[in-house]
Amino acid sequence: MDGNGRWAKQRLQPRAMGHRAGVKSVRKIVRGAHNAGVEVLTIFAFSQENWRRPQEEVSLLMQLFVKTLSREVDSMHKNGISIRFIGDHRDFAQSLRDEMARAEQLTLHNTSLKLVVAVGYGGQWDIAQAAKRCVTLGREINVENIEEYLDTAGLPAPDLMIRTGGEQRISNFLLWQLAYTELFFTDTLWPDFNEAEFKAAIAWFAGRERRFGRVPEAA
Repeated sequence: MDGNGRWAKQRLQPRAMGHRAGVKSVRKIVRGAHNAGVEVLTIFAFSQENWRRPQEEVSLLMQLFVKTLSREVDSMHKNGISIRFIGDHRDFAQSLRDEMARAEQLTLHNTSLKLVVAVGYGGQWDIAQAAKRCVTLGREINVENIEEYLDTAGLPAPDLMIRTGGEQRISNFLLWQLAYTELFFTDTLWPDFNEAEFKAAIAWFAGRERRFGRVPEAA
């Protein structure tokens, strides 16, 4: 979800306004995914690299996260949405970890949409911690065992990754899981990304021929 800061700069507003506008886009896209029958939606809310941002901005992001989570969780629960958090949360305040645990427990058995929130997450960290668990448990390091210990264990591999904001890179997001994912890049800044653009991305994906290393069917 890239482009909050640039969106605010274009409007001569502080970056905080861009992040607040970005929260509204999250709400729109969660609703759009729910209406479209998407089974799993993963959003990259806060990367491990984001800790390097100015402390004032990090504090704002954490406050926004807490407020949004506490405000939205009951509504998502009523709509059958389950929430799961992935990432390294050891540096988060205990109050935030408690709120995250409450949201996961409340929505645990919901089945209409699984919303996965990557927060404090990094793809390299995820692979490394999975390999470390294999070693600690005396298990062979192979594809099957790595996948069992990734933070996304039990979830399907992503079909489609959407990155807003014009940058064409993965930025340490789900590095293992994106092996055969279709990548969709748009210049639209995240606060301007809406349900119509989300549907356009899904339509683009529907037109892709996914071969997973095989030759084209017409060959």
